[in-house]
Amino acid sequence: MIGFLTLLQKEILRFWKVGFQTVAAPVVTALLYLLIFSHVLEDHVRIYDNVPYTAFLVPGLVMMSILQNAFANSSSSLIQSKVTGSVVFMLLAPISYRAFWAAYVGAAALRGLLVGLGVFLVTLGFTGARLEAPLWILVFAVLGGAVLGTLGVIAGIWSDKFDQLAAFQNFLIMPLTFLSGVFYSIHSLPPFWQQVSHWNPVFYMIDGFRYGFFALSDVSPWQSLAVVGVCFVLLAAVTLELLRRGYKLRM
Repeated sequence: MIGFLTLLQKEILRFWKVGFQTVAAPVVTALLYLLIFSHVLEDHVRIYDNVPYTAFLVPGLVMMSILQNAFANSSSSLIQSKVTGSVVFMLLAPISYRAFWAAYVGAAALRGLLVGLGVFLVTLGFTGARLEAPLWILVFAVLGGAVLGTLGVIAGIWSDKFDQLAAFQNFLIMPLTFLSGVFYSIHSLPPFWQQVSHWNPVFYMIDGFRYGFFALSDVSPWQSLAVVGVCFVLLAAVTLELLRRGYKLRM
């Protein structure tokens, strides 16, 4: 456990030392999204009865912030270690590949949760606090952060330079998060695009998380939990196998 705790502390300190950039800046970005979209669409869009559009938007922005920052933390840390060559010191240390994965994912999920909490707190003045099922909120927040943190480890392992990591984020993570129902309900889409949305695992993270706020969702929260849980198990298995083999880490 010493190796795991040391690496976890190192990863937490890495993003906390520049907290203005890694935590505060994403909160401001989410607040800007809220101000712009709520101002434009508040009087024109109604998703659920008795739920204003601004209130509907907040859980999506919170969860999107958790996911994007969890991915960014683990992926950026690994690619920096590879580019600078410092990853060799972690590979030489007596840390198992399971502890290596757990430390990176744990720190990534923590950063995501801190950013998500910050977004939620700054938006309270706009929407008020409505938490119908807090346990669902916590479950999907932690599990979603772990999924994207694990995906960030995969991206960091696969990428050899920052350009490749940027491509991974721009062509996979951004489309998955922005087209997952953050700003709309999938029932407002044409039937074809509704079916496409059901193949997006991030949709289930957003929808299940939103259920915790309003006890309303596009699909059953149990179905969302099953999909997200399966995604986590599969991604974790792939990541652990890559780490066990030392893929693109052991030169």
